[in-house]
Amino acid sequence: MTDQRNPKIFSQGELERRILHGLACEWDRALWVLDPPQRKKMRPPLFALRDLNGRWGTWSGERREISLSRQLVLNYSWASVREVLLHEMAHQMAEEILGGRQETSHGSFFQRACNLLRANPRASDTYKPLDDRISQQTHDREDRILVRVRKLLALAESPNLHEAEAAMAKAQELISRHNLDLLRTEKKREFISLLVGKPCLRHFVEDYALANLLQDFYFVRGIWVPCYVPEKEKMGRVLEINGTIPNVRIAGYVHDYVRRFIEMKWKEYNSAGALNRYRLSDFAQGILEGFRAKLESKEEDRKKDEKSTALAKREDPLLKKYLAFRYPHTAMMKTGRGSQDPRVRRDGKRIGKDLVISRGVTERAGNRGRLLSA
Repeated sequence: MTDQRNPKIFSQGELERRILHGLACEWDRALWVLDPPQRKKMRPPLFALRDLNGRWGTWSGERREISLSRQLVLNYSWASVREVLLHEMAHQMAEEILGGRQETSHGSFFQRACNLLRANPRASDTYKPLDDRISQQTHDREDRILVRVRKLLALAESPNLHEAEAAMAKAQELISRHNLDLLRTEKKREFISLLVGKPCLRHFVEDYALANLLQDFYFVRGIWVPCYVPEKEKMGRVLEINGTIPNVRIAGYVHDYVRRFIEMKWKEYNSAGALNRYRLSDFAQGILEGFRAKLESKEEDRKKDEKSTALAKREDPLLKKYLAFRYPHTAMMKTGRGSQDPRVRRDGKRIGKDLVISRGVTERAGNRGRLLSA
């Protein structure tokens, strides 16, 4: 297991121990959505990792044990793991709290438990994990939009900066038009939630700046949610993006692309190694400011175009409703700024104005959101 901020390598036995501890922490965290009386009735179960043939997880009332598939925890994102864990927690709650011990496995008591825990009632057996559902290709209109966006972002690889920026702007306009059409038609749509970045005890100011940029320009809503940090064996936080599958796929790719861009440019800028971690934050914030300024400029240009006056962003009421149900209790988070180096930030902003998102937007994003690195 590795972490860019705190690299560590663990043995298989230590990995599994930490994952089991993480499941126990996540189980405890998931209870916050329940009313206090129900929360008090839920007793911690045992947790196990097993080689489950064709199943992602099981609940055993006899053993009082939630078992998850090794294949799941080792090969899928932690968001996928949490989805299955919640499903098995709903089985536990239905049996031990709601009185559904004698009902069929996915009966009315189980459905009620899923509603209370915000669990996915389908997340078991042959149902595809979250990662696979996000990456799978279909032939509906939304996937056709993604194909067109991908082609435009391939053009954005042009060495000619003007051509590259024009292609990226066209892709951005296509995304905006597609989302506006969805809002106009009030078409029923499915929303998903995906973890991006690494869970950490502490996030830096540029992490929040990037989260705000995704929310402002890529039609997703970001929530900083509790998440297990295996290196520290504690609960920290991670960014979760929420939206339709196409929007989450695009925003997730942009998140990873921008992080890689910042890392690459910082290595060039600080090749002598003379600048500390705080200057990296200044540099990264500058890049994000420069990129935001470019996106805002292109958006203003589109608004001036008579044919594009309707592209102003509007909040999706169905996404707002989805989030209100998923997170009935949210709190504002404040970040400290500390001392800054204006020169480093200006240099970052200059570089950020040349950032062009290109290529690969519909491809699966490696290890995004996993506790384990390949």
